[in-house]
Amino acid sequence: MQLPLLASTFATVFLAELGDKTQLAIVTISGTSSRPLAVFAGSSLALVLASLLGAVAGGSLSAVIPPHALQLAASAGFLLIGLRLIIRAGRSDDAAAGPEQPPA
Repeated sequence: MQLPLLASTFATVFLAELGDKTQLAIVTISGTSSRPLAVFAGSSLALVLASLLGAVAGGSLSAVIPPHALQLAASAGFLLIGLRLIIRAGRSDDAAAGPEQPPA
């Protein structure tokens, strides 16, 4: 096993999941349950299965599509999502400020 690949994958997924809606859902479920270990086990298994599906799909796609094209597509997707969030945040700030008053 390649330790640098394992470490970089762990760090990337760990940081991506912090504060994610999945983590918030787990906090909510755990808060309404008296069995936090069962919540931990269920959420861990779900993340493992989702990661397995992603790894298998990535491995299968890389046999058909060049890896650099997959990286470019993923980067473009993240960029579009980020831009959409920035635009949406700007619009909600404008709406919260209310109508502009004309200069006196």
